[in-house]
Amino acid sequence: MDRDEEMGHGDRSLLFIGDEDDDLGADRDGGSPPTSSDEGSFSERSDDDDRRGRGDERDAPDDGQKGTWPQSYRQSIDMLSAVPSPTVSTLMAASPSLTKFGSSFLKAGSSFLRKGEGSALPLTRPLLPPSLSQLSQSSLHQPPVKQSTDSIGLPSRLPAAAHEAELPERPSRTCLKSDYIELPPPASKCSNGQSIINGFNVLCGVGILTTAYGIKEGGWLSLLLLPLLGGSSCYTGLLLKRCIDSSPNIETYPDIGQVAFGIFGRIFVSVVLYLELYASCVEFITLLGDSLSSVFPSAHLTFTGINLNAHNLFAITMALAILPSVWLRNLSLLSYLSAGGVIATVTVIVCLFWVGIGEGIGFHPSGAAVNLTHLPVAFGLYGYCYSGHSVFPNIYSSMKDRSQFPFVLLFCFTVVTIVYAGVAVTGFLMFGESTMSQFTLNLPQQYIPSKIAIWMTIVNPYTKYALTMTPVALSIEEALPQRMQSYLVGMSVRTFLVLSTVAVALLFPYFALVMALLGSVFTMLVALILPCACYLSIKKGAVPLWEIILCIIIIMIGVVCAFIGSYTSINRMISSR
Repeated sequence: MDRDEEMGHGDRSLLFIGDEDDDLGADRDGGSPPTSSDEGSFSERSDDDDRRGRGDERDAPDDGQKGTWPQSYRQSIDMLSAVPSPTVSTLMAASPSLTKFGSSFLKAGSSFLRKGEGSALPLTRPLLPPSLSQLSQSSLHQPPVKQSTDSIGLPSRLPAAAHEAELPERPSRTCLKSDYIELPPPASKCSNGQSIINGFNVLCGVGILTTAYGIKEGGWLSLLLLPLLGGSSCYTGLLLKRCIDSSPNIETYPDIGQVAFGIFGRIFVSVVLYLELYASCVEFITLLGDSLSSVFPSAHLTFTGINLNAHNLFAITMALAILPSVWLRNLSLLSYLSAGGVIATVTVIVCLFWVGIGEGIGFHPSGAAVNLTHLPVAFGLYGYCYSGHSVFPNIYSSMKDRSQFPFVLLFCFTVVTIVYAGVAVTGFLMFGESTMSQFTLNLPQQYIPSKIAIWMTIVNPYTKYALTMTPVALSIEEALPQRMQSYLVGMSVRTFLVLSTVAVALLFPYFALVMALLGSVFTMLVALILPCACYLSIKKGAVPLWEIILCIIIIMIGVVCAFIGSYTSINRMISSR
């Protein structure tokens, strides 16, 4: 009997496995998935499975490195990529979320996490799949869990009669529940079309608003950076796939970092990804303030000697309006609302062409061929458009036919690159040197398509803010000492995060320059440097020379652009104050 079983720990049951991952693990090992109808004792089969697993899983982290912080990454990041299909069954599945929406703040209870008898919330999540004996042991200590919830928490013990419980068909459905937060249920395996939509939802973000400004900063030749960055990012996305395929224990980006560079690599990758999400929330606040101040430019507030202009007033107001969505206990409703991100982006693009062609604005060629002084800013702006690598492993894991992932990735990057280039050229031809950081701010307010575009840019970040901030909040909450893991502390953490994004947005109200800084630092790390470094580390000795040289070139490009782009963006922000 394992020492974990003798001590009665249920830590191994915290493993989050996507639907049908048991089948995937069996396919990778060349065997068939175990079922509850197999003959023989669990202990006999699990011993054989453990021996085979230890022999086959050479790339797995050792026992001292398994499943460190963060545990919640997979579940929370899944929300950013899952775009539910508008079917009747989907709407029926969402109905519980709709009925619970009004009372979601009141059902959180007095405890953030359930406490098992004599057990505490572990800050580790094992990467290795649980053996049959561990699954049977964990099933004896946890009640049946609704299949509509995946979250973090600890199960309560079952009475002795539960010793006859059968092995669950899908261990992933036994993920533990939390009294404080309920993440949406794991999506069923996605078809190629659904995976493409998920990829568009990740790549088509607010970065499209600044592409025209990128031509203004870097000149017309800066457009060549779009296919260069798009092609490099697509290639590094394939490298992440190869890293995942190298071991059945790898599911997420932090898992890749751990297998490549140990515990330090996992923590470093996780911190970078969470900082990127936090910075995106800062950009959401700035975008909301800019958009609403363009609609109501004369709005202001004077209170106890404090004067708030339109931008600051709406940034604070919208943050207060967003705050309740961050407090929500059940985020399934917001995950459905976020599916409108692709629709909102398409609507804004249509409105831009509508104003340029149908409303008489016209297209007026102008601008320099290249501007070397501000070219690093354009590089950061274009780089931010391809910052979707944190979600690509989740999209890959959710596909029915994973062999089609290269096609899905290539198709998504090709289409979004064409769209980004088309919007950049159209916007700059319409507004020339007067192009602002967001082309929607240049649209004449008297036209109906202009109003539609502005309000779409307001609705989109409002619905995505809570989903973007939740992974950051969960990572902080799970790292707190157990005595601080309470409902009140959880609410305080989320409130502090929202207020801090407002403070940063008001301190640096430069939407384009902040986006260029994010693209220069985080996108270069997440999309170019880290995938190549992890791939070379994991597949060392099996990588051809030409690919080693290509990865080194991409790393060098990422490092140089990160330093030059961040320096230029920070220097511009300082000089603008």
